[in-house]
Formats: sequence, C-alpha cells, structure tokens
Amino acid sequence: MTPRLRTVYRSAFPRPWPRQVVAAPPKCPPGWTIAPPDFVGVGVQRAGTTWWHSMIARHPAVAATPDGRKELHFFDRQFDDGARISADTYARFFPRPDGAIAGEWTPRYMHDFWAPQRLAEAAPSARLLVLLRDPIDRYRSGVSFALDHNAPRHQIVASDATERGFYSRQLTRVLRYFERSQVLVLQLEKCIADPEAELARTHAFLGLDPQPAPADLREVRHRGSRPAVLSDEHRRLLVETYVDDVTALFSNFPELDPDLWRNFAEAIG
Repeated sequence: MTPRLRTVYRSAFPRPWPRQVVAAPPKCPPGWTIAPPDFVGVGVQRAGTTWWHSMIARHPAVAATPDGRKELHFFDRQFDDGARISADTYARFFPRPDGAIAGEWTPRYMHDFWAPQRLAEAAPSARLLVLLRDPIDRYRSGVSFALDHNAPRHQIVASDATERGFYSRQLTRVLRYFERSQVLVLQLEKCIADPEAELARTHAFLGLDPQPAPADLREVRHRGSRPAVLSDEHRRLLVETYVDDVTALFSNFPELDPDLWRNFAEAIG
C-alpha cells in the first residue's frame, strides 16, 4: 500500500472497526466424525440469517458447533495465496455424531469474490443457503449496522453496502463453482410471511426429516439497528442502480416473488 493510500484509509477509518477472526478448531468429541460442512450459508448480510440459522439449528439432526457459533468467517482474509488456510483445517470446525449434519452461515461469503472458489475447494459437496432481502431495505440496514459498529461516515461504507445488494451478480459467481441443485435461494419477506412452509422447504433441501415448527418461529425474526432514512431521491437512485440486477435475479430464479420487494414494484412491473 502506498503512503498516499495508507493516509486515505487512516482518515477513512480512524477508529477500530471490529472484525471477526477465525478461532482455533475445537477438539473432536470421542466417537464423532470430522468432515467438511454439509451446509454453508453464504448470504446475505442484514437479511435475517441469524434467525433462520437458529431455526435450522433446532433440528435434532443438526450438530451445533461446540461454541454455538453461527459464523466462522473462515475465508474472509483469503483474498491472496499467502493468506490461504488448508481445507483440512476448515473441516476440523465441523465435528458431528453419526447421523447428524453440521454447517455454518457467514453472510459475506457470497459478497467476497474469492470466497466461492475457496469454499468449493474446501467443501465441494456442501449445500449452500442464500437468504435475500429487498436490496434497498438491506442497504438501509447495512449502513446503519456499520455505523453502529464504529464505521465512519465515509463513502466507503455506502459503497460497500451498495455492492452487497447485487445478488444476481454474486449468485452468478457462486454458480461457477457449485451446481444449481446445491443452492437454495430464499427471501426474507417470504420467510416472514410463511415461515412454516419456508422452514420445511429448507429442511427438505438439507435432507432433514420433517419436524414440527418451533413454537417461537413467528416470534424470532429479523432484528437489528434502526434502518437509515432515505430521501425520495436517494431511493430513486438506488432503484436505478439495482434494477437491472434485480430483473436478472427474478429471471434466473423464478421461485422468487417480485411482489415482495416493494421498492421495485414500479421499476420491474
């Protein structure tokens, strides 16, 4: 990094901005098996993934990580060859007893251009979960979340929040390394409207036996910071920014319901 660029970054991020770091793999309990994850959630940030992962983890055939962690962020820093960690190390995070499955959900894997390939090398047979949210609602929540976690009021924050909303582009990258049959794409809005059906669909995709819906399924939903308020002009610019990507998304994934994304009702008809 040049001195000039270093100065720019220091001015942009004058305060610590927390980042999660992969811990050491847990010890494997006696009689359990170590293997790559059976499922990995790869997207997206601020779309209810913590809620949905917690519902999946309630299934008796899903082995929780020893520390209860949802997100490993294993591939976050592997953007160059010097930072790569072996696939065997990744597998050691997923001990499970016979008959159980194990996995994690790190929402930024779909966003980072290098992560899908790294994931495919480490867990080529994994089933991938993608939970999407209206990109403009996700943008508002993403900006607020970053600011609440010590990010500065800088254009880098807005640019990052915007980039995370190009779902079709990101899914195209994921599908270069995984078969379409390995990927389940969900909508937060549909999960909120009919959580029982969507959770049953998720269980079936993961090869899990049907289970009664958790009693609090409709109570535990997307939570977080109060979303940023957008002016009409700001919203219009975001619609223009996303409309081509959103149109491609609904064309390529017809199981998604465009009527649930109110911000694009007029733009895509």
